[in-house]
Amino acid sequence: MARGGVSRSSNRSESKSPRGSTTDQLIARLAAHKPISAIALIGSDAYLRDLCRNKIIDIFTDSASREWNLSRMSVRDAGWDQVFDRAQTLPMLSKCQVVIVEDVHSIEKLGDDSRERIVKSMDQYLASPPAFTVLVLEADALDGRQKFTRLIYEKAFTVDLEITPESAVSLAIQMAREFGAELDRSAAALLADALNAEPARMRMEVEKLASYAGTGGRIAKGDVERLVVAARKNTVWQLADLLAERNGDVALKLLENLLREGEQLPAIVGALAFRYRALIDGGSGWNYSRQGFGSPGAAARASKKQLLAGLVALAEADSALKSNNPDPRATLEFLIARLASMEPAAAKR
Repeated sequence: MARGGVSRSSNRSESKSPRGSTTDQLIARLAAHKPISAIALIGSDAYLRDLCRNKIIDIFTDSASREWNLSRMSVRDAGWDQVFDRAQTLPMLSKCQVVIVEDVHSIEKLGDDSRERIVKSMDQYLASPPAFTVLVLEADALDGRQKFTRLIYEKAFTVDLEITPESAVSLAIQMAREFGAELDRSAAALLADALNAEPARMRMEVEKLASYAGTGGRIAKGDVERLVVAARKNTVWQLADLLAERNGDVALKLLENLLREGEQLPAIVGALAFRYRALIDGGSGWNYSRQGFGSPGAAARASKKQLLAGLVALAEADSALKSNNPDPRATLEFLIARLASMEPAAAKR
């Protein structure tokens, strides 16, 4: 049984929250054909979840007998007893089967006794899993304080369906290849940043760019600037610059525009965190144009201390939005005010 590696972010904003592997690490492990008895996919990004799920299905089942050896069950409907029964039933005409369990996060809404019973059953299953079953657990998020969550991160290969700045660039390049085009690295970096590293949106724009470039064509940074960046009137990139400039009033107006254009509150927080992490990873004196992001902007000139403090504030807001917060909009407005009040590097000098 494999234990998950370490990624940059966790599902809950806690100092000792468990951390899982990245999607790249899962794909690499699958490519090596190493056996995995239980895999947990934690996160709400539909594209990354589909990507991982399809890779698992392709590796562990064959097309000829897939309809008999691929099961998808929701614990909201079927219940955990049926999941364990199915996982321990021999596959048909195959050495392996895949059992996909959806809505795993619903366990957190059960009573204490029911949760304890499921934890005990899961612990027993993972202690001696059947060699012929790959159990795939899917959850939008899991509370790191729960015993069930700690058990999953300890005994299953757990993947956090989140994306780092570097992996977003690699993913965009891979998407372009799937559409028969070559995407320059600088163009991929600009695309990922402009779209807040959201895989589904990146794939949609890459498809358009590949169609524009033609089969075997090359997509340059200028193509992304003309066809993607210029089409977006309001971006989280601009929001980050306004916050670095301590321009809270205009930042709130831009937030209103982003929401009007369909951006979701959690997505805005996640995109800002992505932006801050990208700048922190670059360190002081990060050559923004070398990475392909275009002009630096105010956010790129922020001090590392300011960026780290902002990342803490973003993590706290993310945790609040995932809780039973009665007013998510107020949480984000308070976050904007907090980030805009942080002293910029220029003022310190």
